Amino acid sequence: MIPKPVGLLGASAAIIFGGFVTLNLASTLTLGALRAASEAERKKVAVPCGVCKEKGFYICKLCKGDATIKWSPLFDPVYVNPCVCPTCEGNRVQRCLNCLGKGFH
Repeated sequence: MIPKPVGLLGASAAIIFGGFVTLNLASTLTLGALRAASEAERKKVAVPCGVCKEKGFYICKLCKGDATIKWSPLFDPVYVNPCVCPTCEGNRVQRCLNCLGKGFH
């Protein structure tokens, strides 16, 4: 059997913790809704990005969409290693740096 003061302390701690969780969840949902609404409003009047043609991504400029680059640690290499492209990490596309991947300014 749990002593009465300890049970009361546990119940009040649970109520306070539940309040914090509820407040955190409500504020997260509210901020997400406000962010989505402001982004939709901005997209209505924004100028489309000409670099990525409103897609937000374009073919990687370092590997030219090949996903690998030729690399060797030596200045005059005998053998060149194909390595994963550090810019696109092998995805063949990179996020547009002009519009930060949004497709508009």
